[in-house]
Amino acid sequence: MGLGALMPEAAMGRFTGGEAARSGDARIDAKRAKWARFYDMASPSPNLYIIHYKEHEGAESVPMPVSGPMEGDPDKKRLEWFWSNYNRHLENSAWLKDDRVPALNGMYCFTGTEIFAEAFGCKVQRYDRQAPFALPMVSRASEAAKVRKPDLERTSLCKLFEFVDKLRAMSGGVGLVKLPDIQSPMDIVALIWDKNDLYMALYDEPEAVRELASMVKTLMAEFLDAWFTRYGTDFLAHFPDYYMPYGVTLSEDEIGAVGRDHYGEFFLGELNDLSDRYGAMGIHCCAHARHQWGGLREVRNLRLLNLDPGQANLWDAYDFFKDRCAQWHAWYDRGRHLSHDLGWLPGGARFIVDAHAETKDEALRLSERLYAECGN
Repeated sequence: MGLGALMPEAAMGRFTGGEAARSGDARIDAKRAKWARFYDMASPSPNLYIIHYKEHEGAESVPMPVSGPMEGDPDKKRLEWFWSNYNRHLENSAWLKDDRVPALNGMYCFTGTEIFAEAFGCKVQRYDRQAPFALPMVSRASEAAKVRKPDLERTSLCKLFEFVDKLRAMSGGVGLVKLPDIQSPMDIVALIWDKNDLYMALYDEPEAVRELASMVKTLMAEFLDAWFTRYGTDFLAHFPDYYMPYGVTLSEDEIGAVGRDHYGEFFLGELNDLSDRYGAMGIHCCAHARHQWGGLREVRNLRLLNLDPGQANLWDAYDFFKDRCAQWHAWYDRGRHLSHDLGWLPGGARFIVDAHAETKDEALRLSERLYAECGN
């Protein structure tokens, strides 16, 4: 598959701002413009809200890519599922007043966390009812030294472009897409390199770790350059599904397992490099990483932070990050914090409310209430 010339370093400015292409749907374009204002911490903006109700999700889970023989065409089944789900979201946006921006693969990603580890040569475990995951292929520094950065056009990452090309073609080439489930470079290193040895290597073989992380970051940048050149710079994050007018979004989970010094030594620099390259960053963190909150504040151009709601003292984050970035932490809270008004949130916090409804009438009532309470 020919991806065309990768974006040269001198042209990176095209990824760091500017208006997103218009969709041709005035309602959707207005939502996208509202999100762009929301991220400008220096300007006044209402808070945003997303309403989920059961019809959003469809009757069946998205078919997963599997290895080996499968009845029918697995890509065809997945394409049909995503297309049906997209049209359902478009229809709902006509009557449901919230801030969701429909995307061709909204609600669900079309990959697991495996994509970059697989590109480097890791074997992938696949099942038909859960996301694929990579198996580590490196167990010591001497093995890591033999790893080489692959040529993007010769990797399995090209299958993603082929799939998204087909999906976008169904929308006439204008449908918004969300990024795949992208991990930070060091998180990808932790997929390639067995963690039983990797964490000791942070102390004993730090240069070997840095070298592998550098190769991962380079391949990731090549992939993202090609992706944004092909599909545009605005997108939905892989999780939760918030709109970004430009920038990059990723998961940063391994910081929960390391100390503050190692965060500064191995993680912060690569996050800032990627944020600088694409102009902004959104971060999802599943880990219990309260000790890294100070370090997360140091990520340049951080636009949105999503922390696992299961961790202790999560609600303190709204105050801790209120002057730094927008926040969306309650993505599976099922409305627990909506049993009263939103006045308990600290003044100045910029946040997204996640609400759930079982029926259309309930969704409409919630939308009216949250439209007012979020300051619209």
